[in-house]
Amino acid sequence: MRIRKHAAVAAAIITFAGQVQAADAPLRPDQAAFRSLYKELVETDTSITTGSCTALADKVDAHLREAGYTDADITRFAVPEHPKEGGLVVILPGTSKTLKPILLLGHIDVVVARREDWTRDPYQLIEENGYFYGRGTSDMKAMDAIWIDMMMRFKREGYRPKRTLKLALTCGEETSTAFNGAQWLAQNKRDLIDAEFALNEGGGGRSDGRGNAVEMRIHVGEKAAVNYRIEATNPGGHSSAPVRDNAIYELADALAKVRDYEFPLMLNDTTRAFFAKAGAGRTDAMGKAMVAIVANPADKAAEATLNTDKSYHSMLRTTCVATLLDGGHANNALPQRAGANINCRIFPGISAEAVRRALEQAIADPRMTVKLSDDRGPLAKAPPLTPAILKPAEQMVAKYYPGVPLIPVMSTGATDGIFLQAVGIPSYGPPGLYGDADGNGTHGLNERAIVKSVYTGRDLLTDLVKLYASR
Repeated sequence: MRIRKHAAVAAAIITFAGQVQAADAPLRPDQAAFRSLYKELVETDTSITTGSCTALADKVDAHLREAGYTDADITRFAVPEHPKEGGLVVILPGTSKTLKPILLLGHIDVVVARREDWTRDPYQLIEENGYFYGRGTSDMKAMDAIWIDMMMRFKREGYRPKRTLKLALTCGEETSTAFNGAQWLAQNKRDLIDAEFALNEGGGGRSDGRGNAVEMRIHVGEKAAVNYRIEATNPGGHSSAPVRDNAIYELADALAKVRDYEFPLMLNDTTRAFFAKAGAGRTDAMGKAMVAIVANPADKAAEATLNTDKSYHSMLRTTCVATLLDGGHANNALPQRAGANINCRIFPGISAEAVRRALEQAIADPRMTVKLSDDRGPLAKAPPLTPAILKPAEQMVAKYYPGVPLIPVMSTGATDGIFLQAVGIPSYGPPGLYGDADGNGTHGLNERAIVKSVYTGRDLLTDLVKLYASR
């Protein structure tokens, strides 16, 4: 018994030592080159306020030419009104004359980051304790670097896929007021980006909080992001003689009604698959509720349980939330105007006008106006959940993450894939990269990416693209 115990301890020590050695192993030459590219992307500020996507596109253009691409393969694009928001498309021709291409899509712009708010410089790639830190490390310059690196290696290696591969790097995904390159390409250069399907952000997976993947996800469809303005107007008057008829109070009452309004529960093929598969892998009350809601969408007890998780609550319906406020014009005057921005994430298949009417009815106050202020344009549509997309992804997940399930998921956020879907190019977010449950600081402070996820995801996505391109 003692000998067995000692043997078990020794085996555990050897295993641990092997893990440490693997974690500390030097990078392969190809990984080192990739890391250098990733670093360059992160350290090139592409935020709307202080950065330039065009500057980064210039650098990528130079790298692609060093790899062997020429003017015949690379298309640069921008518009005069937005000179800093340019992008590029690069094409690696395939051998087949009949198979349609595959489009790799990546936005290179990032959310604004202020140095004084961050623990580290947001525009420096810093590696600490198993994480890469920096703005864009997670959203989405890791995938951008993977796509660029992949296209460069394929060219240098002389790799000729059956399907033509296209890479579009665009700006404007993170800022509604910016020039959106993906939208512009879809509307103005449809033939340039024509493809059987696109691979984009939105997939990935989830970690156990200790750097290990426990779930892989493939992104199949998303909500549409739409903004509305609700506003109250009033003649106003002197603040020394207040009355109950007050624009700010009317707005406050309306916002309370928006807060309390619950859009009806909805399911589609993607969310049914998500809840069924993810729920089957759990043994707790949440897992049971996930399975139950698929079997019976009218199960109020299951819905109540799912609603305690904000991501599941959002996945089950359209959601709307107040995000900006303004009102009044002087400290000593009754307000003549008060308004708020309502940001809605609309379930696929539901129109922006239908949601506007629902908000109007929920507020039920003729003194308030509810107007569409801006949206991303197209109606959200879920792409088909086909074996041709799922099977290769399952094969690669089994290879790189044995025992980890691959689960279809509908994004509750928004990506540029919605513009491709609108012109007939289905867009999917593949597995490979994964993050922690807290979101890894995406759009917030101290954004980070798991180092192991980035390197393993690079290998998985390379093999996955080759597999798709060979069929």
